[in-house]
Amino acid sequence: MWNSFSTDARGGITAEVITYPGGGGDEIHAYVARPIGAGPAPGVIAVHHMPGWDEFYREFAERLARHGYSVICPDLYCRFGHGTPDDVTARVRSEGGVRDDSVVADCEAALRWLKALPTSNGKAGVIGSCSGGRHALLAASRLAGFDAVADLWGGGVVMAKEDLSDARPVAPIDYTAGLAAPLLGIFGNDDKHPTPGQVNLHEAELKRHAKAYEFHRYDGAGHGFFYYHTPMYRPEAAMDGWEKIFSFFGQHLTG
Repeated sequence: MWNSFSTDARGGITAEVITYPGGGGDEIHAYVARPIGAGPAPGVIAVHHMPGWDEFYREFAERLARHGYSVICPDLYCRFGHGTPDDVTARVRSEGGVRDDSVVADCEAALRWLKALPTSNGKAGVIGSCSGGRHALLAASRLAGFDAVADLWGGGVVMAKEDLSDARPVAPIDYTAGLAAPLLGIFGNDDKHPTPGQVNLHEAELKRHAKAYEFHRYDGAGHGFFYYHTPMYRPEAAMDGWEKIFSFFGQHLTG
């Protein structure tokens, strides 16, 4: 849980950019943050948001590592070239976005990487916000081997037919039957993508398939309310959301 460490604990993390064999065997970059120590640790894939493989997600990965998780955050835009996160994201958007199949393949490869770590406890989760929340749910619905998934305000889980595309041919909600891992959902009630109505539809589909899930919704919060570098930030809701994440992952990944 947040702020629950002992002040005499000699903990720490290591963090660095690596390359690893992603989907299709392509060598792609990833940011890896891991707790120091030889003890077994659960793994987490952090799936970055639409603004890209940015500084926020490096700090996001480090926060999870400080709480005992080995974290890998793949650069899902790596194949589009390099530059500042804003420049690369603009390039990705101009080319129609990253393909769902590419994201799932990179997450599958990241899952193998995590579970092959000598410090792995054999369990792994996946988490993302915004498009990363959608992608985290998509990966957990299409791949075996995840023990927990956290979707933070993932837009595009529920999609109208006219919103489907070559890059996003199937709405993640249509893969609900394949979801084997318990799901945590964090949402703002003032969000427009997803709307509260879309969250309701998602919840109804999870109930229809008898899936294990917990949703938490916050009044006065819109899209991206964890993002402390933007006007969207809502500190009280964000910190309560982090507590929910630590509790959920603690239950399912460290047990």
